[in-house]
Amino acid sequence: MSSLLAIGSQAPDFCLLDQSEKEVCLKDFRGGWLVLYFYPKDDTPGCTIEARSFSKDNPSFEKIGAKVVGISADDCGSHKKFSTKYDLTITLLSDPKKTVLKAYGVWAKKRMLGHEFMGIIRTTYLIDPEGRIAYVWEKVKPKEHAWEVKQKLSELRR
Repeated sequence: MSSLLAIGSQAPDFCLLDQSEKEVCLKDFRGGWLVLYFYPKDDTPGCTIEARSFSKDNPSFEKIGAKVVGISADDCGSHKKFSTKYDLTITLLSDPKKTVLKAYGVWAKKRMLGHEFMGIIRTTYLIDPEGRIAYVWEKVKPKEHAWEVKQKLSELRR
């Protein structure tokens, strides 16, 4: 049973700090589309592929009125290093208390090499201009994900 938010439901409100320690809130994106992606950890292979891919495609997201924001439990300093190292052009938000991660249902039990632990399930929410969940991607594959999101966004904006 998934604890992810349902399509059509209101996206839970939040305010978190970005890689520059500036407060960013969900309400800041009202009136436009938001690609809100949750990822496990800065500067790890899959997360780096995903962040670089979203950064590379960021101009085309902005052209169609969408912002891309990543959230993990890493602190602002880690986000700043990660962002600088790979010249990321997207906003990364820090949720060390895991409040937003839990509200969006992405903080869950994971299993790796026979061990169970709590962690972030790689998930993306597409939030419409009114602040509702328009689409959800679970168990994201980092390599082709930015392309998938752009395709869905183009489809929903028609």
